Amino acid sequence: MKVLQPASWPRPKGYSNAIEAQGRTIFVAGLVGWTAEEVFEAKDLPGQFEQILHNLMALLAEGNAGPEHVVRMTWYITDKQAYLAGIKQIGEAYRRIMGKNFPVMAVVQVVALMEDDALIEIEATAVVPD
Repeated sequence: MKVLQPASWPRPKGYSNAIEAQGRTIFVAGLVGWTAEEVFEAKDLPGQFEQILHNLMALLAEGNAGPEHVVRMTWYITDKQAYLAGIKQIGEAYRRIMGKNFPVMAVVQVVALMEDDALIEIEATAVVPD
């Protein structure tokens, strides 16, 4: 995996603008912040975010992959203000689970998600080197 970053551009904080990768690809569907039993234990966005990352790690492990292989994440949030208010907790959970891997990302505010109690949904792509 190689981060593509023009020398004249400022380095983005918490994500990458572009990544080049080769290998076996794992596509992860939109994950919400519920447990394996489909229970939303966390009622706040940071808590649901952390659960999503745990769910993502469980799925990646099934493909012999880990957080270092994630190259793309798209986050769908229902409340921009809740996201901004929880950004410190979100960042702490991210670093604890994902480490120093900063894939390409987009965060999009949406009107609602399919699960009524979901505050955030994340899709991801991982590439495991050959």
